[in-house]
Amino acid sequence: MTGAILATATAEFRIALRNRWVMIATLLMVLFALVLSAAGAAPTGDVGVDRLSVIVASLTSLAVYLVPLLALLIGFDAIAGEVERGTLPLLLAYPVSRLTILLGKLLAHLGILALAVALGYGAAAVAAILVDPRSVAGLAALWRLGWSSVMLGATFLGAGYALSALSRRPSGAAGLAIGLWLLMVVLYDLGLLAAIVADGGGAFTTRVLPAALLANPADAFRLYNLAASQAVGAASGMGAAAGSIALWKSTLSVLIWPVITLFLAWRAFRKVTP
Repeated sequence: MTGAILATATAEFRIALRNRWVMIATLLMVLFALVLSAAGAAPTGDVGVDRLSVIVASLTSLAVYLVPLLALLIGFDAIAGEVERGTLPLLLAYPVSRLTILLGKLLAHLGILALAVALGYGAAAVAAILVDPRSVAGLAALWRLGWSSVMLGATFLGAGYALSALSRRPSGAAGLAIGLWLLMVVLYDLGLLAAIVADGGGAFTTRVLPAALLANPADAFRLYNLAASQAVGAASGMGAAAGSIALWKSTLSVLIWPVITLFLAWRAFRKVTP
């Protein structure tokens, strides 16, 4: 099974290279990370933390929007594209399970995101340390941000595969992917904000809100990174909000969401006929 997963991953990675996804994802992450490293560290003296920790707080906000979008754009045609090109019957003719195919695609696409994240965050870290050697104190926060960004990408890759299998057409899958990104990353938080304002500090804010934040992988990712580092929380101005939810809860949410979305993708893929 391992050999089949690696073979599928190798083929998918070569396809991604031809489609320029590796270059696009890497350039976007490096560009935005360097811009934030230059502009996002201005308040260092005001909050009393090192330059890199301030940059990590900015990178956390960037990753919440950019990583899910890249993951969905990479994965939306993973199944629908095979159907449209007529290659799905050939793919399923091989003596491998559909779960193996999905795991191979996930490994390749996750490798692309991990490479982009490593180069982007690494460039920001190098820039910060060159300017302020004390920034090495923020490397632990950067590491937490890195691996949790990969997990966030895995979550939305699985969601993209599920939408791809349900749609069976790349155009439809693309529309669903953008809709999901808007819902989970933008509209969800706006809805929570409206509910908080309407609640006025009542039962929703104190009881329902923490669970609602953990139920969204993007919010759980943000909470984990802010709660795991007091310096990052202070730099972001959200330390109190992150501290109200136990760290183990946000960590568990970050780890379990990729499994949930991959399971949903596998169930949807099982229903796709050649």
